Amino acid sequence: MHKLLVLALVGACGAAVAQTPATNPMPDGSRDMYVGLGVQSLPRYDGARHNKTLALPVLQVQWSNGIFVSGLSAGWHLSNSPSWEYGPLLALAPRRDEDGISGGLGGVGDGSGGGAGATSILPGDGGIVPGGPDKLSKSGNPLLGMDVIQRRILYGGFSNYYLTPALRLSNNLLYGAGNGHDGLRLHTALQYMLPNALPHHSFVLSAGVSVVNSAYSNAYFGVSPRENERNRIGAFRAGGGVHDVRLGVRWNWALSPSWMLTSGAQATRLLGDAKDSPLTERPNNWTVSTALAYRF
Repeated sequence: MHKLLVLALVGACGAAVAQTPATNPMPDGSRDMYVGLGVQSLPRYDGARHNKTLALPVLQVQWSNGIFVSGLSAGWHLSNSPSWEYGPLLALAPRRDEDGISGGLGGVGDGSGGGAGATSILPGDGGIVPGGPDKLSKSGNPLLGMDVIQRRILYGGFSNYYLTPALRLSNNLLYGAGNGHDGLRLHTALQYMLPNALPHHSFVLSAGVSVVNSAYSNAYFGVSPRENERNRIGAFRAGGGVHDVRLGVRWNWALSPSWMLTSGAQATRLLGDAKDSPLTERPNNWTVSTALAYRF
């Protein structure tokens, strides 16, 4: 097993942080691939009170030339240093509509959000309420009447530094979020790896913080005057700054040389204008997942 094996879970998470697997020295022309399927429970959108459950495809591929696909992100390791990893990074940001973040059963790059996608878990009719904005208080859905945020391809880069063989400082910078294509997000995390905590078991503990520009914050947490006319939730302009903090754990259980059970949990706390937005029902969110993956 590599010094850090992080299987990215291909799901629909609005503020998903692109994951970069560690450099994996391999013979020229070779590749290492995991494919699997599981389930995850995640917020309808960042700051939502209710979670929803989605089918969870898993995909991670690394090639000997340093190119990798990890969930809904792809990048290229350009460094040959054992202690410093860096390179370009692409990621797919999912669509957000009145039902929350879209998602469904599909591979990397599918992003269709249809067919097998699970709907949000809400009382009654799921928040789609006849009667217009004056029924918002009965719907319990702050996204009712908000503009749809379309899927976006984000681009940027990553830089990871190993402070020790078990402790990695991870940095991902992605640009292009929101309908204006100008949302910027920097996520920095410390990841502590226990590759041999128990026979056939490995763990990764992480703690991170995200900083965003005003365009990102306003895209996901602002309410324009036009949107307020529809949903009457109150106009709000969100500014940039520290956006959230996160704590996470990932557990990988090697059932055999080819099969792995990968599970994870993450707690997120919104801060600043994201926490104060009228769209935020609860600043504390959680995500849990488990999936069975096969190594080719």
